[in-house]
Amino acid sequence: MAIIDELRTPLYFAAGTADLAVRQARKVPGLIEQLAAEAPARIDAVRKTDPKAVQEKVTAQAKEAQATVQSKFAEVVGGLDTDLKKLGETAQDLALRGVGVAAEYAVKAREKYEEVAAHGEEAVRAWRGEVAEEITEIAVVVEPEPARKPEQEAAAESEAEADEGAEAGKAPARKTTARRTSAKKAAVAAETE
Repeated sequence: MAIIDELRTPLYFAAGTADLAVRQARKVPGLIEQLAAEAPARIDAVRKTDPKAVQEKVTAQAKEAQATVQSKFAEVVGGLDTDLKKLGETAQDLALRGVGVAAEYAVKAREKYEEVAAHGEEAVRAWRGEVAEEITEIAVVVEPEPARKPEQEAAAESEAEADEGAEAGKAPARKTTARRTSAKKAAVAAETE
C-alpha cells in the first residue's frame, strides 16, 4: 500500500496545485478592475510631471549612490584581513552555514509539498463527492439502532418460537440468535470492502 500512496502523492500535489491556481485566477478580474480604475489618475500624474525635475532628481540620486559605493568600497578594502588562516576558517564557516540553510529549506519544501498534496487529496475527494459519503458512513456506524422496549422483545420472541414450533412439528424449540444491528452490518460491510 505504501507504494500506491507514494505514486498517488505527486498526483494529489498536481491536483492541489491546480485547485490553488484556480482560486487565485478567480481573483484576477477584481485586480483588473482595480487597475483600470486607478490607471487614468496615474497617467495624468505622469503627464503633469516636469521632465527637468525628474532628471534633476535622478541625477541627485545617482551622485548619492556613487558616493555611498565609493565609501563602502574604501571600508571593505581598508578592512581586508590578510590573515589567510582566518579567511579559510571564515570560508569553511560560511560553507557549513550554507549546508545548514539548504537542509532547512529542503525540510520546509517537503512540508509544503505534503501540505499541497493533502490539499489536492481533499480537492479530489470533494470533486468526487467522497466527503459526503464518508460522513454518511461515520453517521451510520456512530448512531446505534433505537433500543426496543422489553415488552416488544418478549412479544417478538414468543411469536418466533410459535412460528418455529408450528413449522417443526414436535421438534424441540431452538434458541433464537441475536440479530445484527444496522450499525454492525455497516461495519462488517465496510471491513469486507
